[in-house]
Amino acid sequence: MEANLDAWLSEMYEHIRKRPKRATLYIIFTLYLTIWYTITSRWPFGRNAYESDWDLLIILDACRVDALREVADEYNFIEDIDSVWSVGSQSAEWMANTFTETWREEIKHTTYISGNGFSGGVLKDGRRPPVNNTTPVDFTSWSTVDESVLNSHVEVWKMNHDDMYGAVLPESVTNYTIKEGRNGDANRIIAHYTQPHLPYVGIAHREGREATELEDRGYEILEEGHGSSDEVYEAYVETLRWVLDDVEELLENIDAEKVVITADHGEAFGEWKAYGHPEGFLHPIIRKVPWVETSARDKHTREPNIEIESTTETDIEEHLRDLGYR
Repeated sequence: MEANLDAWLSEMYEHIRKRPKRATLYIIFTLYLTIWYTITSRWPFGRNAYESDWDLLIILDACRVDALREVADEYNFIEDIDSVWSVGSQSAEWMANTFTETWREEIKHTTYISGNGFSGGVLKDGRRPPVNNTTPVDFTSWSTVDESVLNSHVEVWKMNHDDMYGAVLPESVTNYTIKEGRNGDANRIIAHYTQPHLPYVGIAHREGREATELEDRGYEILEEGHGSSDEVYEAYVETLRWVLDDVEELLENIDAEKVVITADHGEAFGEWKAYGHPEGFLHPIIRKVPWVETSARDKHTREPNIEIESTTETDIEEHLRDLGYR
């Protein structure tokens, strides 16, 4: 057991000061997380991706089942869309419950290409859920492996975080995945795209302009009681189209007999008064994720241009703030 009482009291004080109307609910939530992670760190809830057979696993961060079904007819590689319960409702939770000792042998033969900075925090630095909240005590017992068990861990977010859009662009993850598929020696590849996660900048990128406040903050604006839910959702879906366009190119430039397209978690826009994807949350909009099976064949229509976007490594806290973890 680890006591976090001082940090918890300090955090509670800040919530009482800044959001007094929600402070009681937040206190209850952190006590719930204490129980939730005590249980699920030992016995994860949901379907681990390693329970299935795949050569390439594509993660669309924060992709809702209904949103993918909405655009499915626009993409030939999407046919049947099933849904499964994820092992997390937030990225770090998904990683901690996916890369576990149970699946060590499979993980050893996996290259993880990640546009999500939590992969560094969880697999390299040993951070464990909860990561967005503080609990008064910690009774968890995680079996998460560290990155040394992986065949390789490519942290695309470190050198390819786009400052204009506050995210790792889809093309960067695609390029690294194509390169690994053609030149690497892993039996399995995981390509973890940032999109359609906040910021919802698909339209802004297409138009070559900076993001609006609505695109940058998305569901946060709705949570504050402002903005149009239709406009926020449209920006989210357009960001999903943006990443799917790149996934389409990926599937034409890598050989993989068994491909699965899924998500680490979904996204809430006010259902059950929930917004975004709180950790430890069981709402099906957030916890149920799409599951699409397809295949890929390398037609060599794209040569991966691995360009380092920055000469210095992106700070993980800055990267996560841009993704809405403020």
